[in-house]
Parts: sequence; C-alpha cells; structure tokens
Amino acid sequence: MKVLIVGSGGREHAIAWSVAQSKRVDKIYCAPGNGGISQYAECVDISAMEFDKLADFAQEKGIDLTIIGMDDPLVGGLVDVFEARGLRVFGPRKNAAIIEGSKSFSKDLMKKYGIPTCHYETFHSPEEALIYLENASYPIVLKADGLALGKGVLICNTQREAEKGIGTLMLDKQFGSAGDTVVIEDFMTGREVSVLCYCDGTHIKPMTSAQDHKRAKDGDQGLNTGGMGTFSPSPFYTEEIQKICEEQIYQPTMDAMKAEGRDFVGILFVGLMLTEDGPKVLEYNARFGDPEAQVVLPRMKNDIIDVVEACIDGKLDQVDLQFEDNAAVCVVLASDGYPEKYEKGKKISGLKNFQDKEGYYVFHAGTKCTEEGIVTNGGRVLGITAKGKDLQEARKNAYEATEWVSFDNKYMRSDIGKAIDENAS
Repeated sequence: MKVLIVGSGGREHAIAWSVAQSKRVDKIYCAPGNGGISQYAECVDISAMEFDKLADFAQEKGIDLTIIGMDDPLVGGLVDVFEARGLRVFGPRKNAAIIEGSKSFSKDLMKKYGIPTCHYETFHSPEEALIYLENASYPIVLKADGLALGKGVLICNTQREAEKGIGTLMLDKQFGSAGDTVVIEDFMTGREVSVLCYCDGTHIKPMTSAQDHKRAKDGDQGLNTGGMGTFSPSPFYTEEIQKICEEQIYQPTMDAMKAEGRDFVGILFVGLMLTEDGPKVLEYNARFGDPEAQVVLPRMKNDIIDVVEACIDGKLDQVDLQFEDNAAVCVVLASDGYPEKYEKGKKISGLKNFQDKEGYYVFHAGTKCTEEGIVTNGGRVLGITAKGKDLQEARKNAYEATEWVSFDNKYMRSDIGKAIDENAS
C-alpha cells in the first residue's frame, strides 16, 4: 500500500520510520518532510496547511492511507477535507481536534463530565483577567487558548509576573490569535507524565508512558520549548495509576467526546500531573507528541498500520497493543539560542554513524537536504534516541550517541532523564 505522512518534524520522522517497518507498505510519501525523512519517504513540496493540494496529491498518487502528524492541519480540518473526497485518513476531524485547539473547550469538557483537572477560569479580555489576578493564589498558570507551538503556557510566581504574562499573551499577541482567550488555572504539583492513546471513537488504548523536558536549559531553567528530550517509560506511572487513569480519565474522555457528537478517532495525547490527590489532566493534544513519539514508537511491537486501520474501522478493541520490556531516551540537539534567535544552514556531519546500529535512532526535526549535504533548518535539529534494558542504560546510550554527530552551534541539555536517578535513590 501507499502511505502519505503530513508534517516535517521529528515526530513525523518517527512515524515514517515506524511505517517503514510495516511489511504492508510499498511506498511512503511525506509532505513536506525533511532531510532525514527522505531516507524512508519521497518528500513532497506541499505545506501541511495546503489542504486541497494535499488531497489532490493523495488522489493523483492513489494513496491508500494518510497519517497526519501535526496539530495545525488537524485543528484546521484536514481530515474533513480528505474524508469529503473519499480518502482514507488517520486523525481526528475538526470538531474533535478542538480538544487541543481550544484550552477552554477541553477544560469545560472536563468540568462537565467530572474528569479530574485543576480549578480554572476563562477570560476573553485582559481587563477581566487582571482583576482576577488581584486575589489569586500564586504560583499560577496562564495558557493561551489556541495553538502556540507548545510554548503558550506561562507559570507565574507573583502577581506582577502574571500581569506581565497577560500582556504578553493578550496585548502583545506573542502567539497571535491563540492569546485572544486565556485560561488561568491553579498550579498543580507532582510528576508530569505523558500518555499517548490510540482511539477509534469508542475504544481507547493507552501506549507506554513517557516524560518530557520542556525547558530550554538544565535544571528546568530557561524558556518553554517544544521539548528538549524525553524518556519512556516513566517510573512514576505505575500499574495502579494507569488503572485509575483508564477508569477516571481515558475512557471518560472518549465517552464525553462521543456524548458531545465529537467522536475522537486518532491519537489522544493526555498530559498528566500525578498529584497527591491522584492523577489529573494538565492538557490534551490531538496527535502524537514530539519528542514523545521518538521514544514510544521504537518500543511498540505492533505494526503501526494494523493499529491505525483498526482505529479508522472502529475495531481497536480487537488489537492487543504491546510494547517492549525495555526503555528509551531521546536527547534533542538544538541550535544554540533556541527557542529565541538562532542560526540555520549549519552542515551536519556524522549522521552515517547511526546506520545499522541496533537500538539507536537519529530523528530529524529541523534539517534540509542541500548540495553540500544535510544542514540545520530549525531550532530543534535532531532527536538522538537510544534504547537500553532500563532507563539508566538507555540514557547512557543516548548521550554517547549525541557525540556521533556534530554541527556548529550544537546545543543540548545535559540532564535529560534526571528524574530517573531521583526514583532510583
């Protein structure tokens, strides 16, 4: 069969790698793709937001299945466009992808259906928000309602910080229209865990857990990024906690969306906070996480095509989802200065060192092919992923592998997976 993947980052590279493992697939396309994805797929110069062009291409090439990796086209309704043309596509429709596209929608959904989360209020004007902040407890969390590349969340320790944050989101429009509405919520403490789930509109099956590192610098300092590294599984996400999540969060979310007439088919990313009062939802996303996909998919035993098609056909309950009994760690190599100012076009050397290395992966995020070779083309450049028998070995392997590649202004955090040691002690 022929498969089209929509997107251009490390997540889409991980999806392309996973699809390439399937014996059912003869040809992979990726629009627009990147320098690393071209190893598995024919990259097509069509933007992820050019819906009609993507659908035209899928029809012209006789694409059997399209997998949409990115949030923007999902929230924008690309699935609806493909379905209207009779094309087979994996991902939530626009009316279901709103669970990521609007923070206020998802919080209201949780409140209505009793899904555990923290207290929150929604504001459509900066004046109302500033009045609320006068009597709020700190620290407090501000969230842009719409999509903001994973960076629209501000944790504010004082009223002054929060007032400045409202200015950034609602007045300065740092994230554009995403900040027209802001959700202000109580600050939760505990361990953060990410769980990606396959969904067929009725049934939901969680994958192995992961834990992300959002801050740019060591010690969780610096600005929020799209993710500087991740590890899987989380040692804090026990079988007991998973059972609670399945009963109180995962299935109730599927049921809530169905009750709202918004059947969710695709990947539901559940961001959890493991609080003293039990697990609570931090956020929902409507697609594979990045860089969570880079540690979860290499550990999945199933053929991804089988699972995806079961979701589309409403037969997910017939799938025995299985993961390897090991661990994986991903360390992101970024351009120094990310997520603010950084240079592009730096030649990358050493990529061949990953060829034929069992259990080691280099997932491209911000790269492109040129006549001189593959060069940097973004803030997050590569996701260096390695497996190991346990988290300690996987981390050791991943950091050793970061030395196999080099480029000018290469930057990475040195403490990805630091919570592994905290759990071991």
